Amino acid sequence: MSLFKKKAVQTKTYDSGGEYPVVRSSICTGEKVAGFKDRETGRFRDVMLIRNDKELEEFKRMYGIEEIKIEY
Repeated sequence: MSLFKKKAVQTKTYDSGGEYPVVRSSICTGEKVAGFKDRETGRFRDVMLIRNDKELEEFKRMYGIEEIKIEY
């Protein structure tokens, strides 16, 4: 019996009419956070920390995203 099992990646949904996917990147530290930004208010909703390209691809696969905008 394994204590830690890798979870299957399920496609999740987001409000594509009201939000768009974005990666926020810090100029100072280089930290990246993937999430969604509200089109009306500009409020950012973070979903996951991005430490490498593999995690970015996982985020894109989870939400069915092909292209993602990067903000600094």
